[in-house]
Amino acid sequence: MSKGIREFFNKAFSGELSISGKIFLTISILWVLAIGYLIWWNGIKSPGFDKSFRWDEWIWFGVIPATVLYFFYFIWKNRD
Repeated sequence: MSKGIREFFNKAFSGELSISGKIFLTISILWVLAIGYLIWWNGIKSPGFDKSFRWDEWIWFGVIPATVLYFFYFIWKNRD
């Protein structure tokens, strides 16, 4: 694991993130949860026989959009 990613997780779980970092992390978590809820709801309400949770949709529309922004942040971050 990269040093920058490790530092980010250490800050995130210790409460030392800046206000903007807390906002972005909260928005990302809420995005993943909201997309998961919508996919679950659509699965329950689908007219077909299969009512299971669609994990592939949750990964593509929930997890990847929420995490790709952090990858861009680490790529373009200025090194001090």
